[in-house]
Amino acid sequence: MNRKTNIEESINLLLEISSLLMSSGANTKRVIDSLNRFAQALHFKSHALISHKSIIMTLIDIRTKESYTVVTQIPKYTVDLTIVSDISRASWKAIDSKWNYQKINQKITAIKNKKKYPLWIELVMVSLAGAGFAKLFGGDYLNMSLAFLATFIGLFVSKKLHNFAVNVYVRVFIASLTASGIAAIGVIFFIGSKPEIALATSVLFLVPGVPLINSFNDLYNNHILNGLVRFVNGFLVVLSIGLGLISIMLLFNITTL
Repeated sequence: MNRKTNIEESINLLLEISSLLMSSGANTKRVIDSLNRFAQALHFKSHALISHKSIIMTLIDIRTKESYTVVTQIPKYTVDLTIVSDISRASWKAIDSKWNYQKINQKITAIKNKKKYPLWIELVMVSLAGAGFAKLFGGDYLNMSLAFLATFIGLFVSKKLHNFAVNVYVRVFIASLTASGIAAIGVIFFIGSKPEIALATSVLFLVPGVPLINSFNDLYNNHILNGLVRFVNGFLVVLSIGLGLISIMLLFNITTL
């Protein structure tokens, strides 16, 4: 393999890694640190400008000083912190074990193709968390059951809309509307000791914890643009959740939570 082909293939691999990290929920500092470690293992020096939608990367061959610049678009965001942690660990192993291009490429391919949990398991576990919140805030088992059902159906709707590439804010609004609509049944028919608890906790699965945490992390590490974009994104998601919940409360004349 000649040096030109090597630098072209290497920068495409590093762009793929960076895009995968960003779309999976990594903060900007982690993306850059992992990128630099992989580049170092391949005997390159990397410079990257990372925004919320695209990455501009320049790779410099340490030995020949040849440089190569490529721009790529970041795919749609789907939080998967397992991918983030796996790639981060792999970047350290790449330096310690002196991995070559083939080894890094094989590892990243294995991480991308790693078997994920079936949808039904994800739905059940997240719904159990929703029921747990209802119990934590003082609800009884009927309130927990209603919170479980609302979370289950709301998350299922959100997943299906995501598969159809529906706008994220529209998707969150519809999911919030669905979940809170189901939970509102408890308030209307006085199901359980505190039916308002099920209504309040039915939309917690939609809270954008990762974008908000990453926004403060990026701001702290001087990635101001990405930090602001992630904060605004998180704010708009919270607004969409609130609009869905308020719509149901107005529709059924529910005045308290």
